[in-house]
Amino acid sequence: MSLDPVRRPTLAAEVLSTLRRQITEGAWPVGGRIPPEPELMRQLGVARGTVREAVRALAHAGLLEVRQGDGTYVRAASELSGAVQRLYADRAATELFDVRAALEGKAAFLAATRATDEDLAALAEALGRRAAAWEARDFEGWVGADWDFHTRVVDASGNTLLAELYRNLTEPLRTSMAEFWDRPGFDGADPAGHEDLLTALRDQDPAEAARQAGSNIDATAEWHSSTS
Repeated sequence: MSLDPVRRPTLAAEVLSTLRRQITEGAWPVGGRIPPEPELMRQLGVARGTVREAVRALAHAGLLEVRQGDGTYVRAASELSGAVQRLYADRAATELFDVRAALEGKAAFLAATRATDEDLAALAEALGRRAAAWEARDFEGWVGADWDFHTRVVDASGNTLLAELYRNLTEPLRTSMAEFWDRPGFDGADPAGHEDLLTALRDQDPAEAARQAGSNIDATAEWHSSTS
């Protein structure tokens, strides 16, 4: 059986790889605008058509969003994250809660026996920031602290694949949090499922940690359903 000759990647493929690396490594953050075409052409030393071909490919993959008359913005940090955002746009919020429950419940179970003292201290610090932001009605600060708490629990599981999968929910989760903020009856300082989860992690109780993670999401889903 013969093999096809190995071919050098096309120039467009090299440019695409360079732009993707800028996104995945955080040089161009999600929500930010990338440099305009003339600047990319100058920095990369390529023609306009090559830049446009790479940008189109990344937009199709869900990493970039081209806004006519405004510029091109980073939509997601990975192809998986972009795919999740497209799927979430056409799904009920309850499906996102189901996925969160599966991932966070397992992560909390594992973290109960794997979390370090440094992990626990960072979780406590995130909860302090969360409570302070709620009191100050600082939406961005509250979302950031809440997300930091949940991702740190997942990181403390010690499962890097689980953590990577969870991080690809970032944008859909932030979108759903924005929906909660000003709804009557929502208490962003409620300790249930947060402080109680941290206590279970400190007690190294996997079953209780998983229960707290799950009950927090179930309560949020129930509240969301009742106010939709």
